[in-house]
Amino acid sequence: MRSLARTLRSGMTDAERRLWYYLRARRLEGFKFRRQVVIEPYIVDFVCIDVKLIVEADGSQHCDRRDADEERTLYLERRGYRVLRFWNHEILNSTTDVLEHIHGALIDPLTPTPLPGGEGLDPGAANEFSGTARTLNLEP
Repeated sequence: MRSLARTLRSGMTDAERRLWYYLRARRLEGFKFRRQVVIEPYIVDFVCIDVKLIVEADGSQHCDRRDADEERTLYLERRGYRVLRFWNHEILNSTTDVLEHIHGALIDPLTPTPLPGGEGLDPGAANEFSGTARTLNLEP
């Protein structure tokens, strides 16, 4: 699994590369992100362990995998992660909007943390954006 993660890190899509440019080296408000991280039995695109936030970049292959993606998201949410999913075209064409959404999730993490086993978890809540206006500096 770890060797597959290494392979994925070296073969990122254009959208993943663009997103990684802004997430790496604590460029987004000082939060540390890692890329292509194993969270058994999955490999997630990007994760900020400190706030348990996962960011996924979905390409066209995900159109045919919605059920599997939903199952994966629920699995990760039950383990206390918040999962944000963006289409590659959103990342490439609306980068600022995507980064503002991620920024909002970083500074406004969901509370309280889900109970063990996911009891009481509202699966839809983890994908909502508070809509609060924020200023985000995108300069490296």
